[in-house]
Amino acid sequence: MPERYAEGDRIRREVLGDEHVNSLLSDWPPAKPLLDLITTYPWGSVWAREGLDRRTRSLLNLALLTALNRPEELRLNIHGALRNGCSVEEMAEVALQCAAYAGAPAGIALMKAIHEVHEAHDSGPEQH
Repeated sequence: MPERYAEGDRIRREVLGDEHVNSLLSDWPPAKPLLDLITTYPWGSVWAREGLDRRTRSLLNLALLTALNRPEELRLNIHGALRNGCSVEEMAEVALQCAAYAGAPAGIALMKAIHEVHEAHDSGPEQH
């Protein structure tokens, strides 16, 4: 299990950035079990698999987080998608797909978030 955690921590930092990983509840002891779980399993087990590349996983996350209406995580994952090489045009296609299957408000919410994050990303240092 320690190897999964180490691999998950490495991938999580590459996708989301050290600043986010170091700041997300990392100094609050009650959150440690939750952080260990997400680092070991989604990041160390699922993201570490070879079946899909990181770009594809990022685009899937955008669709899932949009359908689940998780705007805070969505913005974070848009940053991650940009770090993983996803283009704004690809993310806009995901927004269109979400509008067709999860409803127009969901697609619009994703498109707005993509626009906001992209503008912030282009105007300076990453903001999480």
